[in-house]
Amino acid sequence: MHSFPEPALALVGEMTQAAKADPARAVAFQGAPGCNGHRAALEYDPDCLPLPCFSFEDALDAVKDGQAARAIIPIENSQHGRVADIHFLLPESGLSITGEYFLPISYAVMALPGADGSVGPFAAAYSHPQALGQTRHYLRARGIVPMAYADTAGAAAFVKEQGDPAACAIAPRIAAELYGLEIVAEGVEDAHDNTTRFVILAKQPLDPASLAGTRAMTTFVFEVNNQPAALYKALGSFATNGVNMTKLESYQKGASFAATTFYADIEGAPGDPAVDQAIRELAFHCKDIRLLGSYPQARARG
Repeated sequence: MHSFPEPALALVGEMTQAAKADPARAVAFQGAPGCNGHRAALEYDPDCLPLPCFSFEDALDAVKDGQAARAIIPIENSQHGRVADIHFLLPESGLSITGEYFLPISYAVMALPGADGSVGPFAAAYSHPQALGQTRHYLRARGIVPMAYADTAGAAAFVKEQGDPAACAIAPRIAAELYGLEIVAEGVEDAHDNTTRFVILAKQPLDPASLAGTRAMTTFVFEVNNQPAALYKALGSFATNGVNMTKLESYQKGASFAATTFYADIEGAPGDPAVDQAIRELAFHCKDIRLLGSYPQARARG
């Protein structure tokens, strides 16, 4: 809690106490009140009690420790790609994905007025690296230096705390209202179909049988055997069984760069004969497979 800027601490304290009183309704998110994770939690479950956490690890630990029943975590953005480190954190957390949510993203520039009441020009803009990447054309065109911060709304609170009129924050509009900043510009994201995909995590996985008859997704990680064409053969498991793979990303395990782990999403869930057969065939070509969860599909895929 005390890693947040001072202007955010009172709100963080209030929200933490509310979640502590009813952890079954609590949904942990990374960031200060007013960030996109906060928005996603309330839009996904309007009756939840959002629990702000300083880091992604803190949000996952809140679920593991029983402070929250669920966490909502961003994993990829349509414009700026995957969220750094999340592919390492999810498998290590021991939690299961139980849902997904797609949040349209729009950013505002916000700042404190100067002594004469004017706002800007700005030398630096503070925000999460994802937000800075999603607004890079706007910042570059104005010669504003991007400065990374832990989260978008926390950056707004930081700008308020510093009191420097030459600094601005890139954050959701609500952050300006929460931290007493003036909105200078809105809709500054470089693509106006900007969307972030969040996943919902809990201690217990959904029973795949509960997904029968619905459009479902399954997420898993796997490491193929160290032999020629192993990945080609592994992916053939899905092609030959008619299972659609919607996402495949690789990342390195350890510093040797000798073992590559793959993160994948497929349509369907265990219990579907095609999915079951595909996973059995995949196992033949792999050192390790770990299912991270099956859950309802939130968005129809073309």
